[in-house]
Amino acid sequence: MNQRLTAILPCNDLDAAQRFFERLGFKVDGGPDDYRMMSDGRGGDIHLQAAVDGWLVPGRNPFGLYLYREDVDELATAFAGEMIEPEGPTDKPWGMYEFALNGPDETLVRIGWPTRLRPMSG
Repeated sequence: MNQRLTAILPCNDLDAAQRFFERLGFKVDGGPDDYRMMSDGRGGDIHLQAAVDGWLVPGRNPFGLYLYREDVDELATAFAGEMIEPEGPTDKPWGMYEFALNGPDETLVRIGWPTRLRPMSG
């Protein structure tokens, strides 16, 4: 088995967080009521954990996630009007074609793919 790393994300509202990640193609694999293990069938995994009171202060969430997906434009369309940067996905100086969202509890969620791996049009 290959090595994997899975983020454990504290959430004030597990149901709302689950719905957000379901929009990104994740499904619940298991876990008790206060802990949800989710995967997207593409190698993406995330565990959602009920936050302890006081962990997540509105407007000051220190957590961030990066989802590497080839279908950046399709996801941008699905999240139109919810992006932090209203211009949509763009090629960034660090070599990624990406956009950003406020995820559950204002967690920064960036969705992108390396610019060099994108098919060139023209």
